[in-house]
Amino acid sequence: MAQRILIAMSGGIDSTVSALLLREQGYDLVGVTFRTFDSMKESCLAKEKGCCSIESIMEARHNAEKMGFEHHIVDFRDTFREHVIANFVDEYAHGRTPNPCVLCNSHIKWGALLEAAREYGCDRIATGHYARIAEHAGHVYLRTAADNRKDQTYFLWMLTEDNLRQTVFPLGDLTKDEVRRIAAAHGFDALVKKPESQEVCFIPDNDYRTFLAGQGIHPQPGEYVDAAGKVVGSHQGCPFYTIGQRKGLGVALGYPAFVTGIDVSANRITLGRHDDLYSTTVRARDVRIRDQRWLDESPQVEARIRYRSAATPATLQSEATDKTITLQFAEPVWAPTPGQSLVMYKDGLVVGGGIIEN
Repeated sequence: MAQRILIAMSGGIDSTVSALLLREQGYDLVGVTFRTFDSMKESCLAKEKGCCSIESIMEARHNAEKMGFEHHIVDFRDTFREHVIANFVDEYAHGRTPNPCVLCNSHIKWGALLEAAREYGCDRIATGHYARIAEHAGHVYLRTAADNRKDQTYFLWMLTEDNLRQTVFPLGDLTKDEVRRIAAAHGFDALVKKPESQEVCFIPDNDYRTFLAGQGIHPQPGEYVDAAGKVVGSHQGCPFYTIGQRKGLGVALGYPAFVTGIDVSANRITLGRHDDLYSTTVRARDVRIRDQRWLDESPQVEARIRYRSAATPATLQSEATDKTITLQFAEPVWAPTPGQSLVMYKDGLVVGGGIIEN
């Protein structure tokens, strides 16, 4: 009997091609698409868009039917609201910039989704992420994807070894161009032409200020100050800003100004120049390390402080026994942002990560 795999389907090209490949390999598939939010209610938008909209859910169901396997829609809205949206709102309220995709992957796609797999009698789950899985010294690791431009391990660093043992990444060894060719060869031309979403799924227009207001966050205006503490203008409220932000500041200082500091307790935002944001030291909390002994023996890693940043050589300065770490980078990195993820690599393997608290 063929192994039964639960495939998470978004209606997009990556999850659809993942299903195609698994079918060709002889697996018995069950498709599932999860409803994670009600966009008209949660983000106060008049029109639903994004990866979890009704339109995308129906596209996923259609694609599963076209390939000839069953498909289910699972309502994860309460779980998503509790673990992802609540954290998103709380982090911004405290002057931090969260990465909701990291929590969604940990709590939804590898939390509730694994429960759904058991319910539908599936042995493992599969997703359309660009990532791979590898073993080293008795541990199971995330490994970077063959397509460096699409690698998504940064968003998956919270996954446990148990999660990975129950997971298949069909696209890990493929490039995006190869995925497009496979979709076209199987008659999914519409997916090839479909633009990819670059937005937070529950804020389709990227207007997070309106979203936060809809969640009861109504910040008070405060002062902009320069590095010396001199008042240079007024801001609209700390939750509306992020470290490294340049656009939308509404103040002219005679040079390109960037947000270099956010002090929620004083309701004050510090502005500075681009180069003021470089740092060689990054601290992180809520740390997860796969094999502490490996890092103790060889504390040199490569680390990323945001999805689009390059992995930069760094040295671990402290053990993760208290769930915090400090990394010393070989070269300054720009704008380490509290709330974002710090992800560490060795030889292409994700060896740990944490939430930046600089």
